[in-house]
Amino acid sequence: MGGPRPDRDRGACRRLARHLVVVACVAAACAVQAQPRCADEEPVDEAAPAATPEAARELGVLVQRAVDASRGVGAARALAAAAARDVDETRATTLPQASLQANLGPTIARSGGATASQLAQGGVSLGISQLLWDGGRSAHLVDWRSQLAESARLALLTQQEQTALAAVSIALDRARYVAHEKVYGQYVRKMACLAESLETIVAADRGRASELLQVKKAQQQAEISRAAAESQRRQAEIRLERLLGGTAPAADGIGALLQPLPELAPLLAATDRANDIGQLAAQALAASRLADSVAAGTRPQVSWTLAGTRSLVIGGNVGTQHGSALSAGLTLVVPLTHTGTAAATDAARSRALAAQEQLADAVDARRARVREVHEQARSSIDRAERVRAVLRDSERVREATLLQWQQLGRRSLFDVMGAEAEHYNLRVSWVNSLVDAQQLGATLRSLGPGLVGWQQAR
Repeated sequence: MGGPRPDRDRGACRRLARHLVVVACVAAACAVQAQPRCADEEPVDEAAPAATPEAARELGVLVQRAVDASRGVGAARALAAAAARDVDETRATTLPQASLQANLGPTIARSGGATASQLAQGGVSLGISQLLWDGGRSAHLVDWRSQLAESARLALLTQQEQTALAAVSIALDRARYVAHEKVYGQYVRKMACLAESLETIVAADRGRASELLQVKKAQQQAEISRAAAESQRRQAEIRLERLLGGTAPAADGIGALLQPLPELAPLLAATDRANDIGQLAAQALAASRLADSVAAGTRPQVSWTLAGTRSLVIGGNVGTQHGSALSAGLTLVVPLTHTGTAAATDAARSRALAAQEQLADAVDARRARVREVHEQARSSIDRAERVRAVLRDSERVREATLLQWQQLGRRSLFDVMGAEAEHYNLRVSWVNSLVDAQQLGATLRSLGPGLVGWQQAR
């Protein structure tokens, strides 16, 4: 009774094997046919766009629009204009000063038991005077105001520099997320192609339905990443539009202008000429000049005066009278006692010393910042090159893995999905490294000669 059963089992096994072979062949054929439609990504070893005259114009438009639209720059410009007028006001104190005085009214006076009254007494006097010498106090005050005006002017340039750097950084961030959208979009399409291939396979072999679910899950995750990149790109555009006061220009090629790493030595040499360092230097010099003016306040002052008076008396005991007087001469003022001058002078000297210490600390900090950012930029460029090399290897691995899964059955779908995920993550990492290097390049130029000046010199 049990003899024929092994033959029937072997026949069933052979028929099942033939069926599986047919299914596998159909699945492989479907997958191979679907593959060409998935290869829409750009070559992974494509270099960043080269710098072009058009990119230079885009950078110039971006920087100029940001500076023109900035309210911070407008406020700094108004403060610089006010400081310049303060210099004119202080300088005017050393010029001749003229004054006119007039009076009219009844008077009554009592002296020695006698009373004198006038119905009306009036007079007009004109005086002109000019300070000749005050121990240098006025000159120090003019220097003080001049240095404050220079500080305000450099503050305006610093504000322009900060605004330009912010605009360039945001524009580069927008380019970063545009590239992320592109990469994740290709990832979504690749997973969609795999899902399409697996739908054909699952139609013939329901046992592989779980693989289709895994691919669709990966596709959904890629869509989430693409949506996040799209949102970040829109946020960058909103920030850029606010900074520019309107629709932001394309400016997609400006990164190529900023990618070459400038030499460290010229950057360090340009540190002392930076606008914000010059601003602190002007403030320190202003504090020193203010201390000199306070000390000069105890010295004698000499000025010349010229005065003329015309008077009229009506009524009273003496009737109507006219009178005139003219006087000219020198005036000497000698301060004798100023109990608080010494303390004020010491306080001003201490503030000047503090400003000098702040300047020295700012120079040291800026040089250290230049070296730090230069190292970060060098590391980002090196990382971008290394990721690019790994990316080329990743491209070969993913192609081989997909081929082995489709035609040889020696790889699982999870190997294919892992290779694809690694490949697209590496592409995102390469974009991040590249944009990081470009942003650090912009920061370096801002710390050195200045991004605005560098852009205008191109």
